[in-house]
Amino acid sequence: MELSHKTTILLPPDLHRHIVSLARQQGVSMGELIRRAVQDRYGRGATLRDRLAAVEALGRLDAPVGEPAEMKRE
Repeated sequence: MELSHKTTILLPPDLHRHIVSLARQQGVSMGELIRRAVQDRYGRGATLRDRLAAVEALGRLDAPVGEPAEMKRE
């Protein structure tokens, strides 16, 4: 991924500490952690409509599905 735009944000001290802690736990930079969060929340991935259509398509499949108790045992 090419990084070509710089953005500055101001965070309250408690949120900054939390993000720094999470980044350390995940072994990534704070910038990478924030990029991932922004991509997950606002990225150009599948839209809600796309995801709902996928769920509906899965529901129309004629696939064998066991009983919930049987599936748990497996």
